[in-house]
Amino acid sequence: MSEIPEKAPKKIKDKKQTPQERLDALRYNHMMYGPTEGEQKLAPRKVDYGASYLKHPKFQSLMKAFKNGTAFKFDITSNGKVFSIATDGSQITFNDKMLCYSRPLNKYEDNLLLDRTAAVQFQGIDAVVHLIFAVLKSLPEVSMDQLTYSRHQFYFGLETLESGAAALGPNLLMGCYKHTKVRERGQF
Repeated sequence: MSEIPEKAPKKIKDKKQTPQERLDALRYNHMMYGPTEGEQKLAPRKVDYGASYLKHPKFQSLMKAFKNGTAFKFDITSNGKVFSIATDGSQITFNDKMLCYSRPLNKYEDNLLLDRTAAVQFQGIDAVVHLIFAVLKSLPEVSMDQLTYSRHQFYFGLETLESGAAALGPNLLMGCYKHTKVRERGQF
């Protein structure tokens, strides 16, 4: 009678290298033999400082309170540590140390100043770096062209904030911005 032909045995495939194994092998080859001839170095990743804060509701409430001259406080966790960020309407504090503050310029505008000593003290903490850049980005009138962050240090122009603090003092004028504070009749 007719027999059912058996299936042909499956061909055993060689095991393919997983992406993690490939990365480990490349890392080992780099360590042992160095880069190959045509290989290019990886471009350093550009970090957009402050971007993580800008859309966060707590940060938006903080900036709204800062512009309106009211108080607001919240806590953040960074690398397992809890830090508090607050404003009383005229200054922004990080763990009760003043980072940014405002001084009246005229009836409609305030000057935004950065405390160099506090910025230098906290420049190793990512949360502070992002906070300072987020404050500057959230105030479109304030120019942030001069302030940069590289190699775990703040730079203003070509010099570090630390070296500028000795020569120019602890206050760094970042620019002016429009506020929405209600002023009493006799103030200006």
